Amino acid sequence: MPTGKNDDHIAQSDDQNPASSVSAALTYSGPEEVSEPINTVASYGSRPVHQPGPVVPATTIEFPDPEIPEDHPAMGHESRYREDIARARRIVVKIGSSSLTDENGHVDPRRIDIIADALEARMDRGSDVIVVSSGAVACGMGPLELAQRPTDLATKQAAASVGQVLLAQEWARSFARYGRTIGQVLLTASDAGVRDRARNAQRTIDRLRQLKAVPIVNENDTVATVDMRFGDNDRLAALVSHLAFADALVLLSDVDGLFDRNPAEPGAQFVPEVKSGKDLMGVIAGDGGRLGTGGMAAKVSAARLASRAGVPVLLTSMDNIGAALDDAQVGTCFWPQEDRLSAWKFWVLYAADASGRLHLDEGAVAAVTQSRKSLLAVGITRVEGDFSQGDIVDIVGADGELVGRGEVNYDSAMLDGMIGRPTSQLPDFARRPVVHADYLSTYSNRAQLPG
Repeated sequence: MPTGKNDDHIAQSDDQNPASSVSAALTYSGPEEVSEPINTVASYGSRPVHQPGPVVPATTIEFPDPEIPEDHPAMGHESRYREDIARARRIVVKIGSSSLTDENGHVDPRRIDIIADALEARMDRGSDVIVVSSGAVACGMGPLELAQRPTDLATKQAAASVGQVLLAQEWARSFARYGRTIGQVLLTASDAGVRDRARNAQRTIDRLRQLKAVPIVNENDTVATVDMRFGDNDRLAALVSHLAFADALVLLSDVDGLFDRNPAEPGAQFVPEVKSGKDLMGVIAGDGGRLGTGGMAAKVSAARLASRAGVPVLLTSMDNIGAALDDAQVGTCFWPQEDRLSAWKFWVLYAADASGRLHLDEGAVAAVTQSRKSLLAVGITRVEGDFSQGDIVDIVGADGELVGRGEVNYDSAMLDGMIGRPTSQLPDFARRPVVHADYLSTYSNRAQLPG
C-alpha cells in the first residue's frame, strides 16, 4: 500500500502539470463515453475537388510522338530558322489553356505529363526552357462549377486564384517525376512596363534557370485589371522571350499551324513559313475559343512581335510538341526580322508604361518616322498628361494615330511653355531635343496582320 508521502508527491505533480490532467481527461474511458467524435466536419455538398495525379518516377527521357501523320501539310518543313529553333540554347514555350484542361475545365494531369516529358527531353539535350502557361482562369472554372469562362473581373480573378494553385501543383508534380523543381513567376503588364520591375522579373527567371529549376510564367490574373493586362498569354510569351534573351519561341495551341483561313473550310492552305508581312497577305485569322482569350490572330500578332525582337517563332499544336521541340520541322515558322529592334526600343514600344502624350503636326511626324530625326518643340501642338523628365511618352500624329514612343527630356509643366517654338527662340537650358532620336522609337515599320 502506498505511503502518504508518495500519494502527496503524485497529487502535487498532477496539480503542477495541467497538461497531464487534460491528457487524462481526453483519454478517459468510462461507461458514458461515445464512439462518435463530438465535433463533426460539416458537409459542403458535392463540389468537384481536384485530385492530383501520381508521382511515378520516369524511366526514360524522350520526345512524344506527333499526333498527325507524316504526310500532313504541317509536317516535314525545313528552313535555316527551323534549324536555329531546334538548336536554341534558351527557349520559351507557351502552352494554351485548351492544352492543359479537359472538356470540363479541370486540370488534366495526363496532358501536363505529356508536356513535361517533351520539355524534359529538350532540357536533356542541353537547352534551358522557360514555360509560359495559360490556363489559370480555365483551371479554376471546374472546381468553382462555372459553365462558361467568366466575363466580370471579380469572378475571373476568383477563378484565377483557384486555378493558379492547381496549375502550380500539377506542374510541380509532373516535373517531380524527373526530380526537377519548378518556380512560379506571376506577372502583370505593369511589371513589364516599369523598367526596374522588368529587370527584377528578368533576374528571377535567370536565377531559376541557373539553379536548374523550370520557370513557369503566367499572367497574374488575380490582381490584373483591364488596364494592366497583357491581353493574352501569347503576347506575354513574346515579351518574356525578349525579357529572357531567348533564342527561340514555341507557341503551342490546338491548331497545327497557320492556315490562310479556318482549316475546317474547304480549300484552306497551310502557310509553312512567314518570312515577312507579305506572306500574311490574304490570311484570315480568328479570335479565341471557349476557354482561352488568344485565337490565331493573337498568336500571329505575338509571333510577329517576337520577330521584331529577333526571335524565331514556331507555331503548332500541343499534339505536336515532341516534333516541335525535337527538329522543329512541324507547324509554321516565323522568321526573325533582320532589322531587329534594340532591347531598349523594343521595351519602349511594346512593354513600357507611357506617362503622357505629345501631339505632333504633320511635318514633325514625317521628321521622326521617315527621316529618323529628334523631336523638337516646334513640331509639338499639344501636351497631354503629367510627366517628369526621363518618363516614357506616346507620340501621336495630327489624326490621333499613335506613331511612336520615346524618353522625354522635359517635364510636362516646362514643355507646356515650349510648344510650337523654334529652338532658336528657346532659352539655352531648353534647346535640347524634346525626345532625342537615340531614345525615340516609331511604329512606322512594324508589321501588322493583314485582312
